[in-house]
Amino acid sequence: MDTISQILARELNQPEHYVNNVVALLDEGNTIPFIARYRKELHGAMDDTVLRDLADRLQYLRNLDKRREEVKHSIDEQGKLSEELAAAIDAAATLAEVEDLYRPYKQKRRTRATMAREKGLEPLADLLLAQAPDCPEPLIAAQDYVNPELGVETAEDALAGASDIIAERVSDDADLRKLLRQLYEKKALLVSDAKDAEPEDTVYRLYYDFRTPLSRAQGHQILAINRGEREEVLKVKVELDRDLALPLINRRIIRPGSASMAFLRAAVEDAWDRLLEPSMEREARSALTDRANEGAIHMFGVNLKPLLMQPPVKGRVTMGLDPGYRNGCKVAVVDPTGKVLDTAVVYPTFNENKKREAIAALSKLVKKHRVEHIAIGNGTASKETELMTAELIKELGGGVSYMVVSEAGASVYSASKLAAEEFPQYDVNLRSAVSIARRLQDPLAELVKIDPQAIGVGQYQHDMPQARLDETLSGVVEDCVNAVGADLNTASAPLLSRVAGLNNTTAKNIVKYREENGAFTARKQLLKVPKLGPKAFQQCAGFLRVPESKNVLDNTGVHPESYDAASGLLELCGYTLKDVEARAIDDLPQRLAAHGEALAAEELGVGLPTLRDVVKELMKPGRDPRDELPAPHLRTDVMDMKDLKPGMELTGTVRNVIDFGAFVDIGVHQDGLVHISQLSERRVKHPGEVCAVGDVVTVWVLEVDEKKKRISLTMKKPS
Repeated sequence: MDTISQILARELNQPEHYVNNVVALLDEGNTIPFIARYRKELHGAMDDTVLRDLADRLQYLRNLDKRREEVKHSIDEQGKLSEELAAAIDAAATLAEVEDLYRPYKQKRRTRATMAREKGLEPLADLLLAQAPDCPEPLIAAQDYVNPELGVETAEDALAGASDIIAERVSDDADLRKLLRQLYEKKALLVSDAKDAEPEDTVYRLYYDFRTPLSRAQGHQILAINRGEREEVLKVKVELDRDLALPLINRRIIRPGSASMAFLRAAVEDAWDRLLEPSMEREARSALTDRANEGAIHMFGVNLKPLLMQPPVKGRVTMGLDPGYRNGCKVAVVDPTGKVLDTAVVYPTFNENKKREAIAALSKLVKKHRVEHIAIGNGTASKETELMTAELIKELGGGVSYMVVSEAGASVYSASKLAAEEFPQYDVNLRSAVSIARRLQDPLAELVKIDPQAIGVGQYQHDMPQARLDETLSGVVEDCVNAVGADLNTASAPLLSRVAGLNNTTAKNIVKYREENGAFTARKQLLKVPKLGPKAFQQCAGFLRVPESKNVLDNTGVHPESYDAASGLLELCGYTLKDVEARAIDDLPQRLAAHGEALAAEELGVGLPTLRDVVKELMKPGRDPRDELPAPHLRTDVMDMKDLKPGMELTGTVRNVIDFGAFVDIGVHQDGLVHISQLSERRVKHPGEVCAVGDVVTVWVLEVDEKKKRISLTMKKPS
């Protein structure tokens, strides 16, 4: 039998020794970001996604091993564990296969078969199932088991009990269930119908008469059908043609020409109708849901990453507008570092006079604080606020641009304990406006304060297994934070808590330490922070930046364990740390190539991947990888939905990517849908192949339905 490492190596297409190294690193308590970035020599530069897949699969396989041992122990205690059965359990590749093998030995509630065994009818079932050539007709064989004292009044009663025992055995046959599972995957249909005879027009109308093979069912279809069933709009089932299932079972159970052939055929039909079909349908539905959930969770993670990694709009005074009707539009002006400069509440939606007052008040704030950008939340009254902002910019004569940002989770954050601690002097509504402004300035730093599930990019996130969703999304947030790095002297506790090796306690301790002792002047000062020991320091140090440090390496992604190698490299190539600080080492790659990369790595005692990373960091100290991405699309004017005409070319920002397409913000408040068939001239299996959240794309209008507020777009250039 293959070892766990061999299985992982085969599944991930990685050399086994790399897999063994990663497993050892994980068992030692190293974090995924640390392993991905600073232990490349040990795993061949696997990225964080592959490493997380490896860690997930490792956990599953270890749980599988544990369950195998539990099952064997339980069967052995019953005195029924044979060598063949133990080997079959060891060879089972999934938890489902292990449970199938355990099924006949599991303690069951009282069943019809249990009661038949209590009446002494198991030997009769054995006799009829053996189908020996000399076995008498079932009715004759049953005469020997008539026992009124046990409740077996007639031979027919005995046969009925034997049939129940056989039906249960057929249902518990692990190999048969495996064959049926394969048959379901190939031939079964997912079927949904409207529950009412005359259904209303709802979002589930596509599924009022829906049939698709299980193998072709899309994740979004499965999740929609499940929700429709929960809301009692749909009735759902998995159908497998009985004429496909019964012959398969009969071939396995019945010996043609035996005396008990007709009796066994009836028992098989009973096993299928009463036990197997309901059980296999439940399994199939569960497997479909698991598959859809995993796909949706993966898609949520795929969408979340580019949202978090959107380029920040740095160094600009920004105004945040949290739109609203009754309670007005909340306003917050923040400086380039996110510090609140001013707040206000205006009422542009009440009437024309109030709108003029709002424009005048905002104009005054813009001029007073030299606001350059305005961030508008995309919630209630966003369209009216956007129209007012366009009018404001026109009256100001330009010089200001705006962007509509997702306010998903802003209200959750503004009412949180964290927001109350951060802004005790402001009410809940104004905190939300501050959050919206900061989302434009630095999306990552602001969004880490919010539960990833509340950020709202994906589909059916509230229907997902919450623990699994949280685990995946937390991993995405962790990878993004560590890819960017965090300024040790300005990062908030929520941001620091996402850095590898840190947690809520150590993050708060870092903030408290700098409040009490002033700004950090070196990375090594981290070791003075309470509860932050050598292991945590090893994991987090490379991801924390100290721009104020006298050692320029403290403001790079070079890990402290590689400082000597970095200094040695500079010396080899005729440079010093002062040159790095002055950004005067443009020829470093060429000088290293002239010396010889492999030779330098050997002389410095590091691997080639580490050497290359050190060079990259020395070339751009304090770099932010997000700066290399296309800048966000800022607007100065707004259109109305009625202005859109088929064929019109527009520039938009991708807001969400789902299984059947992408939603694009084109500046008319209502996002347009680019269906998967309109994403590219080539065939696209999934929209994620073509675009990601935050991408700025060119689209053309296909169709506009003002009544239903639907906009259909295409990314295929019209001929």
